[in-house]
Amino acid sequence: MRVFKSLVLLFLVPVVRGSMVQLKNGGYEDIVIAINPELPEDHNIIRNIKDMVKEASTYLFNATKQRFFFKAVKIIIPQHWLPKSEYLSVKTESYDKADVIVANPYLKYGDDPYTLQYGGCGEKGRYIHFTPDFLLNDTLYNIYGSRAKVFVHEWAHLRWGVFDEYNNDAPFYVSVNSGKASVEATRCSADITGKYIVQSCIGNNCMTRECDYDQQTKLYEAGCKFVPEKTQNVPASIMYMQSLPSVVEFCDQSTHNEKATNLQNKMCNYHSTWEVIMNSTDFSNTSPINSASPPFETSFSLLQTKDRAVCLVLDVSGSMAGYNRIKHLYQAAEIFLLQIIEMGSWVGIVTFQSTAQITSNLRQIVSENVRQDLIKYLPKSAGGGTNICAGVRKGFEVIKQKYSNLDGSEIVLLTDGEDSGMSICLKEVEDSGSIIHTIALGPSAAPELEQFSDMTGGLKFYATDTVDSNGLQDAFSGISSGSGNISEQSIQLESTAQIVAVKQWMNGTVTVDSTVGKDTFFVVTWDRSTSPPDISLRDPKGKEYRTSNFTVSDLNLRTARLNIAGTAEVGDWLYWIQNNHTASQVISMIVTSRPASLAVPPVTVKAHMNKDTNNFPNPMVIYAEVSQGFLPVLGATVMATVEPQTGSAVELRLLDDGSGADITKNDGIYSKYFTTFKGNGRYNLKVHIQGRNQTVRLGRRQSRALYVPGYIENGEIKINAPRPEVSDDEIQAKLGSFNRVATGGSFVVKNVPSGGIIDVFPPCKITDLEAQFEEDKIHLSWTAPGNDLDEGQADRYIIKMSESLLDLRNTFENATSVNTSSLVPKPAGTKESFQFKPENVTIENGTIIYFAIRAIDNASLTSEVSNVVQAAQFVPPKESLPDTLPTEVITKSVPTLNVSILVTGSVIAVLIAVSITICILH
Repeated sequence: MRVFKSLVLLFLVPVVRGSMVQLKNGGYEDIVIAINPELPEDHNIIRNIKDMVKEASTYLFNATKQRFFFKAVKIIIPQHWLPKSEYLSVKTESYDKADVIVANPYLKYGDDPYTLQYGGCGEKGRYIHFTPDFLLNDTLYNIYGSRAKVFVHEWAHLRWGVFDEYNNDAPFYVSVNSGKASVEATRCSADITGKYIVQSCIGNNCMTRECDYDQQTKLYEAGCKFVPEKTQNVPASIMYMQSLPSVVEFCDQSTHNEKATNLQNKMCNYHSTWEVIMNSTDFSNTSPINSASPPFETSFSLLQTKDRAVCLVLDVSGSMAGYNRIKHLYQAAEIFLLQIIEMGSWVGIVTFQSTAQITSNLRQIVSENVRQDLIKYLPKSAGGGTNICAGVRKGFEVIKQKYSNLDGSEIVLLTDGEDSGMSICLKEVEDSGSIIHTIALGPSAAPELEQFSDMTGGLKFYATDTVDSNGLQDAFSGISSGSGNISEQSIQLESTAQIVAVKQWMNGTVTVDSTVGKDTFFVVTWDRSTSPPDISLRDPKGKEYRTSNFTVSDLNLRTARLNIAGTAEVGDWLYWIQNNHTASQVISMIVTSRPASLAVPPVTVKAHMNKDTNNFPNPMVIYAEVSQGFLPVLGATVMATVEPQTGSAVELRLLDDGSGADITKNDGIYSKYFTTFKGNGRYNLKVHIQGRNQTVRLGRRQSRALYVPGYIENGEIKINAPRPEVSDDEIQAKLGSFNRVATGGSFVVKNVPSGGIIDVFPPCKITDLEAQFEEDKIHLSWTAPGNDLDEGQADRYIIKMSESLLDLRNTFENATSVNTSSLVPKPAGTKESFQFKPENVTIENGTIIYFAIRAIDNASLTSEVSNVVQAAQFVPPKESLPDTLPTEVITKSVPTLNVSILVTGSVIAVLIAVSITICILH
């Protein structure tokens, strides 16, 4: 237990960004449930959310043994819904940071509730997704159970990082009890009873029968479903089938089914969900409440969004004159005003040094003319000291020119200097109701700067003075609205820069896909010459754009901008840029666009680290979520660039293969460990994503709520309508090729030793070990780890086997060793395969052997024990003749079919056939 506890606490750093949930005396407060802005007004959604959470509070209270309940919830109402007197203004809450979102599925892909989980066991999730139909359609009760129970199931995913105890991909496994082998449904607890049924339908006519065995897998055939008895005596588990009336608990150590092939076992080292919950910080910070019901009824606040109001608060102190910072600031802020900030938003500009000045009051972006007018007020010179609080207060003053309070407003605060007086306005900032996004420029920016973002839920960025990184432009490009209205947001297709020698060329390709193309800008910047380089741009149909087609503003002589009229052509845009200056200079290409259609969501990317602050030698994880609507995009090439405060940038390829740092294969979340720490201080993250038509495809969301196939009531089988599945052809929308760039913000690293780093990172844990019998041999396969986590190449493997799963988990060293002298590790990410004949083991029907593996690097650092897998030798029983024949009832009752299995009729039919045959032969 001590080992398990330390493991869980190590990974308890939350992945979720921006969640404001607080736990006070067992009550969860400030839970944010946001309704997608595209949904039409329907107050039944609000009513049913309230009913769901109130009921769920009592259910959670009892399931956690009188420890937790839902105390206070905020519901974000879309701006286009009619205002009401009880609606308050949002403050620092937003759709993008919500704990629960209510939104339509993409491609009408059913109503399965799910929780998006990036991290491992014990790590918080990103958000819960409910569809409006799930909240409004009472006929779904038979499929998922009550909404309150489903909410508690999903809350356990989100808050405590537990996993499902069913597995749609591996619904059965072989088990041996009292010396008898059998095939069991993946479930927890194993005491839940039911039958194994296959259903097939032609139109509304459906037939059911008992499942046959698959001759290849020796498990039940494809399409076989475990149909539970509606009336059970077992109270667990909520993470398996919360819809059963008897289920009121999580599986604990006494009821846990460690043999089941589910994600909870795989991810949490075969520990029960209740053990994981008990090891959470929530559990350790609370005590049981001496009450039969929650001490408070859930309260609700209704918050409505309003027009976006942003004030740029820009540092113009003397240090901004160095490293061309003031010019780079102008270029980056110009991109924000002309291309990023959404139409209809309000924007003001403040500059500060020792004092602060308003250079532009709030202006609403209603036309291109307003955008062009605003850039005239961007700063062009620098001088004086640094007074950050003066700048922030002046920004608040600008916002209050339009609004009576600061609720929901945004400040974009950029500074490159230190200010010892920042602490005097921290409380004022925290209580303001405004969101503050911070951009730290250069190595000397105030180390306290991020406190403003942390307190208000703002974004954090860091830009170095490295001129070929586009750090400042990328930071401003990343400050889009958090409203959830993706159809209005700017999307970055490209951001690249390089040093180009005299008369040399910078060439490249930018792919404009069919989901974007409106309001498309190609922007070329350079850092020395006052005249533009030679630019040639060709669209997919061969139309040429030259330097003369680009606009160079008199206010900014080092930026050329081309706005493509209408919707940009879909396909590859090629560019050639020649440096015609007398010396080398940095040239960059930045491309932004907006969604082409309200009906088709664009491909989007969200990138971030697993934590904002890291203490060496803990590793970090880079994540990039690539999706279209709510569907994951698979098969993309994702490259991450991490730029430290000092030293050169590090480039890594992120993978979605279910190994190393990547938790789940093919979930659209690309991951990689980051261990190349170049020193203490700030780092920034940027990802480039490329999808190619031949390899990219859409996937299905993982961790969907269990779609119950039906129930058995009083001996009668009642089958639910089959899950509405979208075919692969339908799900593979014409995605085509695409390019995306996203910034992942900044993070801070501490305690890196100054004298160089020794090898402190072992190979990563192997999480995808698989085993199977092949005649009298065992075949093992897994993905190779690295020398340092998932990078490099391990030195050797240790493979152990045992007839006891828990013995192998708890005392790996004492288990029987497998001879691996011929096994040489491959580079990280490569598929490994190993076959051997087990010694001193009698293999017969019902033999189950468990296997686990560890990797060792060249510094003798050893990985954690892998997932434990079983190889089972199982010969399905030969069934009697009547049992092999289908028993059926045909009915047209949809969605629920009442099925009686009439064995007698089948037996009579067989006897008649046999009698006729005998008569003919006679």
